[in-house]
Amino acid sequence: MFLNYKNINIHYTDSGKGTALVFLHGFLENSTIWKPFIPVLSKTNRVVCIDLLGHGQTECIGYIHTMEDMAEAVFAVLRHLKLRKYVLLGHSMGGYVALAFAEKHPDNLKGLCLINSTSRADSEERKQNRERAIKAVKENPKIYTAISIANLFAENNREKFTKEIEELKAEALKMSVQGIIAALEGMKLRPDREALLHFSLYKKMLILGEKDPVLNYQENVEQIKNTDVKLVEFPDGHMSFIENESAFLLKIMHFIENL
Repeated sequence: MFLNYKNINIHYTDSGKGTALVFLHGFLENSTIWKPFIPVLSKTNRVVCIDLLGHGQTECIGYIHTMEDMAEAVFAVLRHLKLRKYVLLGHSMGGYVALAFAEKHPDNLKGLCLINSTSRADSEERKQNRERAIKAVKENPKIYTAISIANLFAENNREKFTKEIEELKAEALKMSVQGIIAALEGMKLRPDREALLHFSLYKKMLILGEKDPVLNYQENVEQIKNTDVKLVEFPDGHMSFIENESAFLLKIMHFIENL
């Protein structure tokens, strides 16, 4: 399904009835990553999966897509669907978008689940890495995309998940250079939102991979010290929903049941 928003089309899927679960994919991904979970979750919930700006079948609205821009596009879809309360579940960049959304529309949230994501802003080193990434995308988007996708998995899992890595690469290669760079620029600009984890009243869960090659595991654990955020730890990389698929689904179901 599509919604016209600021002269572009936003693509989303909408399945089932019940508590609204809004899934937000990560950088270089799209809403198809959630396909394995829709049949089970949509039996008792309404599952909405949205392609974020410049990803999947959603077009670009500019040359920088801030997390706030992406969050407002998500809000437009949910308003169109006449949804007032929902659980936001975001993987990596999708988590940054969910936090931007939660800051602007806290009363609409029933719950927040950050999957291999962080509430903290980019460090100076990380900002420099994003600059290097932008340069690499301009030089050769295919090579950049291929390397980036494989590097999301724990090193010991890369052979095991060859098929999934190839599928993710194929989807990422459909993205425009503009879409990739706009997201990198937007992530670089995002502010720290750690306070949301400390002071918001809705239920919160953080899913982490102990061998995450993208986010520092220990730093991520520190951000939820003295909070009521439920921590779920998996022994693998940045792609918990693939590397630990069955256990991931059970944790999500348990979180929803206990809202």
